[in-house]
Amino acid sequence: MLVVLEKHLKNNYFKVYMVKEVNWVVTLVMSIIFGSLGVDRFIMGKVGTGLLKLFTFGGLGVWWLVDMILVATKHKFKGIKWV
Repeated sequence: MLVVLEKHLKNNYFKVYMVKEVNWVVTLVMSIIFGSLGVDRFIMGKVGTGLLKLFTFGGLGVWWLVDMILVATKHKFKGIKWV
């Protein structure tokens, strides 16, 4: 986990938030193989959406496909840093 301090230049305030470093290759492989079970979301620390994905079998395949594309393109998920 990393702590990030970000300064907003326009309104002159600081924002502090936690960032989890996640291995991109492992997440991509798990997304391809076990994505319909929500394993990729659990790896990213997103337990709530991981459970939803698990109980809906990856949104009947649609959510699985979208997440696989997002992970493959290294989408900037909130609180995630790809390593």
